[in-house]
Amino acid sequence: MSSPGVERPDLPEFMTWEELEQLPEDIAGQIELWNGRVVWRRRRPAEHQAFLFALTSALKRCARDGMAEQPQSWWRVDFETNVFFGESNKSDFATPDVLVYRRLDAPYQDIRAQDVLLVSRVHSPSSIEIDPFDAQRRYADAGVPWYWEVTLARRKSAVAMVRAYALETTPGKLPPGVQPLHPANYLLTGEWSPNNSDAITIDFPFPIHIPWSDLEF
Repeated sequence: MSSPGVERPDLPEFMTWEELEQLPEDIAGQIELWNGRVVWRRRRPAEHQAFLFALTSALKRCARDGMAEQPQSWWRVDFETNVFFGESNKSDFATPDVLVYRRLDAPYQDIRAQDVLLVSRVHSPSSIEIDPFDAQRRYADAGVPWYWEVTLARRKSAVAMVRAYALETTPGKLPPGVQPLHPANYLLTGEWSPNNSDAITIDFPFPIHIPWSDLEF
């Protein structure tokens, strides 16, 4: 969890995971490594953290209910946890606000993108944002099936909109000789607002039903 009061030091443009580990935790916690490039994560107001706790708790409840119906399934829900891209490299990772992943065989293992089912980014009005398309692209290229984008209201402590994107790996029909720049993209498949729905309801990656009252903060 990043600390808003910590001043950013002057760091090199590129670092390794081993070099990042040598930094103070308050500094390292504000950084993602994109193929070794240092990317500062946005600062977070108190409302942002309160919503993360509420959303994580709601998704955990849905995951437990889903596992009760499907005992062979093992899911975990966490927040602000590193997701590493590739099989072994640790100098390429992102830290989604909330993530759902397959429960690993042993504790204290790194979470790799191939084990992740859903990631969520939360956009706060006062945050310094990473370009959302850049962030989304990384997870699409890594094959993460679901991406949620959450927008908090500007003038009150509430959720304004939740959007769910599903991974599309088969490009649409293109003119002869034209190839997509990226092999996978996210398509908007769900959109919910307190103004037009009673709850967030979707069946993937497991049955999810979250009344807006569960996300009040």
